[in-house]
Amino acid sequence: MIVRIAWKTLAAHPVRTAVLGVGFGLGVAVMATLLGVGEVVLEQARAPVLSGGGDLVVSGLTGPITSARFVLGTVLKSPVPAGRDVMASPRRRADLFLVRPGSVVPVHARGGIPSLERALNDPETAGIASWLDAREDAAWSSPDPGDVLRAMDRFHAVPDVPARVPSWAEWLYFKGQTGETQFYVTFLVGPKRPDGRRAAGVRLQVDRRGRVTTYSGGDALDEGPLLAAAPDMSIGRSRVRLEGLRYHVTLDLPPDRAGSDAALPARSRFSSAERSATEATRSRNGATGEIFIDAIPGRSLAPLVIRGGGGWVSGYAVPVMFGTLAGWLSAGGERVTLSGTGYHDHNWGFWRGVSWRWGQVQHERLSYLYGRIYPPGDAADPERVPGVLVALGPDGPVGYATRVRIQETDDPSTGRPARIVVEGRGGTLDLKLDIAVESAIVTRGPVASGPDFLQLRARYHVTGRAGGQPIDFNAAGAAETFRGR
Repeated sequence: MIVRIAWKTLAAHPVRTAVLGVGFGLGVAVMATLLGVGEVVLEQARAPVLSGGGDLVVSGLTGPITSARFVLGTVLKSPVPAGRDVMASPRRRADLFLVRPGSVVPVHARGGIPSLERALNDPETAGIASWLDAREDAAWSSPDPGDVLRAMDRFHAVPDVPARVPSWAEWLYFKGQTGETQFYVTFLVGPKRPDGRRAAGVRLQVDRRGRVTTYSGGDALDEGPLLAAAPDMSIGRSRVRLEGLRYHVTLDLPPDRAGSDAALPARSRFSSAERSATEATRSRNGATGEIFIDAIPGRSLAPLVIRGGGGWVSGYAVPVMFGTLAGWLSAGGERVTLSGTGYHDHNWGFWRGVSWRWGQVQHERLSYLYGRIYPPGDAADPERVPGVLVALGPDGPVGYATRVRIQETDDPSTGRPARIVVEGRGGTLDLKLDIAVESAIVTRGPVASGPDFLQLRARYHVTGRAGGQPIDFNAAGAAETFRGR
């Protein structure tokens, strides 16, 4: 039927049919040619020799990688199969303009480290003998682990968002455990005061089998020296120093009394209005100590920054996921020699209307961390911000998941968390964290309706697989969450 219709059309309108046939033929030919050229271009774009060699291009989901030296140091020091070489080189692209009398010529520029580019067989640098590494390039070609740690732990200027500035805070958090004793130390810096200095405070909480004592002190810091030297800082008679890969924390704090932590933002203030056997009690004696936490290169979580509407921002990094703990701590008239494991993370951002779920535990050679942040409604939809579950080993991440479910079950009599179940599944990770809450330190919220901030002492039962290995262990850990009053 189709052939008969085509033949009658050709007989009735021979010229028009011929032109139409030629047009269709040309269209098909042009399409076939474009598809062939496109496939060749795609193959060339993927060819390692055109991009300077190598097998992978690493980039950030939200822009440039914020801790590229950490990535380089981790990749270059990771074990590789026999017969293979691992090399990596940072690159940065930018648009430049060559300005001449009467004309402006746009130039697409790319920067890199000459020695690393040559190691990747980059054709552009291979034949230019005069293109040598500058002295500053050593920070990339041979990154010092201590310098990488310091860059990851730097402090940030307060963003120019007037509506959110009063809720800005940034802090260093240290946690350690020796036997049945756990401690939590926070060095926190808030927004600027009317005199231009930044409000600051130190807080220590010591948990001895559910009996908690709290100590705190406040001060004010000049922003310039803080941004230049952090994480090194001194607040009152307490201080933090990063010495190579060792965090040296010196504490000299009075007992926590009403108003003694007034320099801290409201979210971080502690109130003893509500007491129980598992909440903080005050001590008549102060606290002193020398705490040492040694970081292990590669066992860190690089900075992660989340941005939302109205200039809202929240940042998080874990310079020490699993470190060696040493030193001593004297609190409430009791002195403890510290040994075991230590942890350190770093938080910054605008905190009004923000809550989170977080937990961390270590076992043998692996560290596990879960978390999810809930931003204020005017910044983002809290239900659409994913959670994360990470397993980190001696040579870097073993597995991670962003498909994470966190379920908290409260004790009906207290309204406080009694059990937390975290489940996460990713490409190389499938874990369940069953967490039994043993005690809680409660920080009252800034308004009468809360919410209150809860720091939890917990017992973890972790099962599943990570990095292809079966996981099944019980260990003591920590968690954080919020509750309305």
